[in-house]
Amino acid sequence: MQKQNIPSCEFQLQIQTQEPLLYAQPYDISACGFYFRSAQEFTDKSSRLLNHYGHPVEEFEIQFIDGDDLDCELFKSLSIHQGTIGDYFNACEYFSDDQKIKVILATGECGYSFDYQSDDPDGYDIDIYELDSLRDLAEQFIEDGLFGDIPENIRDYLDLDAIARDLGMGYSETTIAGKNYIFRCA
Repeated sequence: MQKQNIPSCEFQLQIQTQEPLLYAQPYDISACGFYFRSAQEFTDKSSRLLNHYGHPVEEFEIQFIDGDDLDCELFKSLSIHQGTIGDYFNACEYFSDDQKIKVILATGECGYSFDYQSDDPDGYDIDIYELDSLRDLAEQFIEDGLFGDIPENIRDYLDLDAIARDLGMGYSETTIAGKNYIFRCA
């Protein structure tokens, strides 16, 4: 029996900050994956990758390894695959944090889809509040006058928990990158 020379999977990983670090895991079990930080780096490395038998590797599972918590949440909500890597890196670089949160909520919580080429991250009709609870939202609505003009001497008698329960019929809570959000999909 002839011994086959199987390539070893050696990884050189340099931890940096800011840009997301992704890993391309080949579906071909006789090939080794690689780390990358840009769409161009993915294209360069994937085009040169051969499996144990000398054949090109064509399909990869893309995994988020390191980066900003918000970029990680964006990665998960958009279900990034090798066909959308370039769009993902563009979104990480060019979207504001508010736009990323809108896309995360729209795709991950509200059931919308997102296409980087044709959709506007500001185009979703979602009410978003960075608050700790629905009770805090009830307090904010009272302060903002959404329930009408309520005199100060009566505000102490309002049942904020009951208002919060009512708001819970239309609003939901979630945590994104360590921050709590109350939102409503329209």
